Amino acid sequence: MTSASPASAHVPGDTAPLVELAGAGFAYEDGPWVLRDLDFAVTEGRALVVLGRNGSGKTTLLRLLSGGLRCAAGELRLAGTPVGHDRKDLTRLRTTVQLVVQDPDDQLFAASVEQDVSFGPLNLGLPEPEVRARVAEALEALGIAGLRDRPTHQLSYGQRKRAAIAGAVAMRPRVLVLDEPTAGLDPQGQERLLGVLGTLRGAGTTVVMATHDMDLALRWADDAAVLTPDGLRTGPAPALLTDPELPAVAGLRRPWGAVVAEVLRAQGLLGPDEPGPRTAEELAGWAGPGRAGGG
Repeated sequence: MTSASPASAHVPGDTAPLVELAGAGFAYEDGPWVLRDLDFAVTEGRALVVLGRNGSGKTTLLRLLSGGLRCAAGELRLAGTPVGHDRKDLTRLRTTVQLVVQDPDDQLFAASVEQDVSFGPLNLGLPEPEVRARVAEALEALGIAGLRDRPTHQLSYGQRKRAAIAGAVAMRPRVLVLDEPTAGLDPQGQERLLGVLGTLRGAGTTVVMATHDMDLALRWADDAAVLTPDGLRTGPAPALLTDPELPAVAGLRRPWGAVVAEVLRAQGLLGPDEPGPRTAEELAGWAGPGRAGGG
């Protein structure tokens, strides 16, 4: 396990952090500190990716951020106000921040998809018409309205992933936190899920995602936070994730886009400070007639 020294995932700007960990630390019982002196903030409207090798503390960070774990040091803040541990504060947090865990089978428990998705809103004490509206909205957003009555144990893995996310979306959170959401999905399933996340972002949901996939991170994220043995490195995703020193420090492989940019610069087709393509589609569009021969 590694420790994170003071750093921030908040990108400076006019918008104050929506949810943040301030000086946070956590250690499991009779174990070493997993995270320590961690400052981590999420700014509304940004897509933030969290990366790090196994054991770096990514899942612990997400659980602290969503209130699933309690800080052993420091505090969790919502819109600048510390979050306590009474029912009122935790309800306020869970209507703002929702976590979707990596394995959907750890989250789905009801007999049918509709019952599972309705659990959170019902737990808030919302009236039945409001619950029905939220469930319908969430199922439609995740593209699984036709699975409303399906027993959860009869869903495919990708369908279970989307059902678990629908349960979080039905709470109408301002921040959706996802732990390895594309793990175990085939390429088509990944594209479908990324499309869903794009729709949710377009509707105003801020998304935080932990992943090992550097190509996905570079393609998808506005900002990145990387847990390393020396602390937390943060910054705009295109710059941070293409830093040639990052893989050795963080135990991650270089993203595809960084390798392509290096080749293009070596061929004189890309300026030293010019950003390279982040996806194959961008490369195809970028390498047009105006670029041929370095022109």
